[in-house]
Order: sequence, then structure tokens, then C-alpha cells
Amino acid sequence: MARRTRSAFLENRTARLKLATRKKPYAVLIAPGIFLAYRRNAGPGTWSVKCNGWLKRFSIADDHEDANGESVMTYWQALDHAKTLARAGEGNSEQPISVAETVDAYETDLETRGGRKYNATQLRLHLTDTLQSKAVALLTERELRDWRAGLVKKGLKPSSADRIGRALKAALALAARNDKRVTNTAAWKNGLKKLPDSEVARNVILPDHTVTALVSGSYDEDRDFGLLIDVLAETGARESQLFKLTPHDLQDHLTAPRLMMPTSRKGKNRKVEYRPLPISPRLAKALRQQAKGRAAHAPLFDKMWNLATLFSPVVERLQLGPEVTPYGLRHSSIVRQLLKGVPTRVVAAHHDTSVAMIERNYSRFIIGDPSEALTRATLLDFGAMPSSAEVVPLARLAS
Repeated sequence: MARRTRSAFLENRTARLKLATRKKPYAVLIAPGIFLAYRRNAGPGTWSVKCNGWLKRFSIADDHEDANGESVMTYWQALDHAKTLARAGEGNSEQPISVAETVDAYETDLETRGGRKYNATQLRLHLTDTLQSKAVALLTERELRDWRAGLVKKGLKPSSADRIGRALKAALALAARNDKRVTNTAAWKNGLKKLPDSEVARNVILPDHTVTALVSGSYDEDRDFGLLIDVLAETGARESQLFKLTPHDLQDHLTAPRLMMPTSRKGKNRKVEYRPLPISPRLAKALRQQAKGRAAHAPLFDKMWNLATLFSPVVERLQLGPEVTPYGLRHSSIVRQLLKGVPTRVVAAHHDTSVAMIERNYSRFIIGDPSEALTRATLLDFGAMPSSAEVVPLARLAS
């Protein structure tokens, strides 16, 4: 068994606390080209790894509290972590990316792809300093699970904590795609699994008269904002899809106008496709006015950040609950079509989602009036059945 590097002045807390407080860390060579560095502070010291010209802090030392193997480490735990982190980068002189840097890269990627930068900015507000400074390659399932549980403990709804967790998963997945040294993808796949029933609170279904009132109230706030909410309500599309629309996507037929709606590039499908969605002549007229003066392939709508915040005054004025957000218009559109008897596959295609997703989240609405009428037609009328004496035996029928 290989020996582990010993250090008389670093391997126990008593010796470390006798060191002079200074900015320059104390270091010990633990492997060829790899140093474990300890910075003596007025409070607890910190462990870092030094390799190929870069220095990366990864943990607090157990100077004043017991180690937990993650945020607080002993000398021996730090030694193993330093080797793991340094050797993840063998053949690459770049410093391993931290969670904070990963979120920055995720925000840039969202802007490049026309996504919601809000997903990254909101995520950043909920990350602890310890988690932000952690190298992605060293993240563990436990600390990610504990971090999200902490969000709920602080008062966030499970649905909100789950949504923020999904944003972090997307950021970490981007880091793994860009850096093959990141091999611990199971940490966030398992640690940030969907919380039980986390979607229930978000599936707010609004009656038609409430949707109408929300659209009307949004126009009272601002014409452009009202038109955006109008399109969300009538098409059931996602906010990100609307900001990809151009005047060219409006097929303005007099009696049957349509919008060529781009897909949202959710999941593994990154290719943008266009699907025709029927819209009313009333909405087509408003969009025609919106398109005036804009180039054919210019954005039809100017970007609006944090639509839910802009929407909240309308919700409050109508005395609706805070759970009502613009996304509720999408849920309501899906349910409205299901209750009108539109086939599930058509509803899924119209809303840029899958049949499985529709059945999982809206199954109670599929079993409604339309399906009842269909199944009722198959019921047998046992009162009109012939008596047992009139029944022909199967053997005689076969002959």
C-alpha cells in the first residue's frame, strides 16, 4: 500500500494553530507537481490545491470544528481531495471550473441561444458562498441534495426549489459537456432528482372568464405587454417561444390565420422547428399592427425580463392568488383543449410537449366529459338482453 505524505506542521489542528497568520499559504508536496496548501487565517484556515500554476481553494480546515468530509476537512481528507482535483486536470493546465463560473457560463449560453437569462440570475441568488466556490468536479450528491432541502427549509415551495434545482442541473450539465474532466454527473442527476409532487402547485388551471380578465387587465398595463399575454393565453406557448417569433411567422389568412411557432429546444432536441398554430382573426389583426415597421426576420416582441413580476399587479387587481403566473395560461390552454375533446396527441403537438407529459400531468382532465361520452356509447343494455333460454351455445355457433 502506497504511503501518504505526512506533514508535521499541517496534519493536526494543534500544529496548524501554532503557525503564523499570513496571506501566503503553507504548502506541502503530496505528489509530483501537486501541492496541498493551507492558509492560516484569524479564524479557521482553508485548504487549497496548487497545480500547473493555478491555486484552487476547496474546503475549510477542521481547526475549530469537526470535519464532515465536504465543507470541513481534516488534513488527510484534504490530501485525497487535492489529488483528485489536480489529477482530474492532468494534461490540461486550466484551473477546474467552479460552480460560480459554471453559472456565469450558463447565463452566457442562455443569452446566445435566446433563452431566459432569468434562469441563471435567479439561481445565483440561492447559491451559498461555499457552493459557489466549490469545483464542479468535486460536487457530491449529498451536498446538492442538502442545498435544495435548505431552500425548502427557508420557506420556498417545493415546486420553486425544484425549478431552481433544475436550473443548476442545466448549468452543471453544460460544464460537463464543455470539460471532459467533469465526470461526477451522477452527483446532480441523483442529488437533484425531482421532488415528489413538486409540479402540483404550479399546475394552476384558470376558468375561461379569468383568462379573459387577465388578458384584458394586461392590456390596461401596457399594450405590448398585453399583446404578449394575449398570445400566451391563446396559443398556450412558452414565453421563450414567443421571443423567437418574427413578423415572417405570421401567416395572415383572412379566415384561418396561423402562427408558425418555433419549438423551445427543451430536452435533448436542440434543433428549432416550426409548427403552425391556429389563432383568431382578432389576434392576427393585433399582431399585424405589431409587425408594422419591423423587418421580416426581426423579433416580433421586444425582450421583457421577469414576466411574472410584470404580471403580478394584474393578478393582485383581480384578487387572485400569488400562485397565478403567466405559465398558468399554458396549463389552462392544455386543459381547455382536453376538455373540448381534442386528441391528446394533437394537444401535445400544439403545446410543444409529449403525450407522456400530458398524460402524467393532466390525466384527470383527459377522463372528463368527452371521454365519458365515448365510453358511455359502449355500455351494454342488460335490460334488453335475451333470456338465458334464447342464448345460442358457442359450440353451435362455431359449427
